[in-house]
Amino acid sequence: MKNIFIDGNAGTTGLRINERLKDRNDIKLLTLPDEKRKDPQARKEMLNSCDIAFLCLPDDAARESVSLIENPSVRVLDTSTAHRTNPDWAYGFPELSAAHREKILNSNRIAVPGCHASGFIALVYPLIESGIISPDALLTCHSLTGYSGGGKKMIAEYESDERSEIYDSPRQYGLSQQHKHLKEMKAVTGINNPPAFCPIVADYYSGMLVTVPIFSQYLQNGAGIDDIRKIYFDKYNGNIVKYKVGPNENGFICSNKLSFNDTMEIYVEGNCDRILLMARYDNLGKGASGAAIQNLNLIMGVEETTGLVTELK
Repeated sequence: MKNIFIDGNAGTTGLRINERLKDRNDIKLLTLPDEKRKDPQARKEMLNSCDIAFLCLPDDAARESVSLIENPSVRVLDTSTAHRTNPDWAYGFPELSAAHREKILNSNRIAVPGCHASGFIALVYPLIESGIISPDALLTCHSLTGYSGGGKKMIAEYESDERSEIYDSPRQYGLSQQHKHLKEMKAVTGINNPPAFCPIVADYYSGMLVTVPIFSQYLQNGAGIDDIRKIYFDKYNGNIVKYKVGPNENGFICSNKLSFNDTMEIYVEGNCDRILLMARYDNLGKGASGAAIQNLNLIMGVEETTGLVTELK
């Protein structure tokens, strides 16, 4: 039985993690009363008395929580951006390589990947690893997400009965090309230049579709579209991240198909000249709380999919 504390359990990710864990019989959830949720001393006591701590906080608050931990045996799963590019922390995407999985298993500090970043990294990391694309490649990334990724404030804006008509159409953001996921996308994949990143939020609750287009002329060593498919087929064949052959949706691919699901689907479409690399998943699932629970399962030594939704309804 593991004692688990969620620091920041009132936010979207914290609430989802709490919901997933509350009925498990292999853990005990430690909680603070509402009036002490932001009390540093109360949080410090809880952070040092638990076995595993989830941090579902803004970056600065997550760093503060880590600084409060004096018990060296406490294992931390941080869902913020704060530690994702810190080499002393394990990056919580075990499907990327055996080395990533091993570091997660042996680390007391695990950074849970970002939602947009998860799709980009899943698509690009294997191609850099195999030498099919150069680390100097200039890449573009489009990412379509449901509004739940914006947290409670954005959810309230989209679901308000008096909302503005601006919420009726998809909206691109990150216009300054300074999105907080860019550092993570660059560091984890090993590319030398951050991608031109175009995140788009649309009027549906959850689900994400990340697309990285590539011209075949920029592939290395004579590789082509079938070589990319083979790389994904060999790497992504588990119960959570899976290479799939064609979305089979009458020429479309919808971004919300995996809403409330914890898997990720990898697709390669296009033709021999212009290739579309695509990752589809739930921004709240494999893009957030689902990934956090997957990492929890790994460090607890239980079945990796425990508490996760891996089948389509």
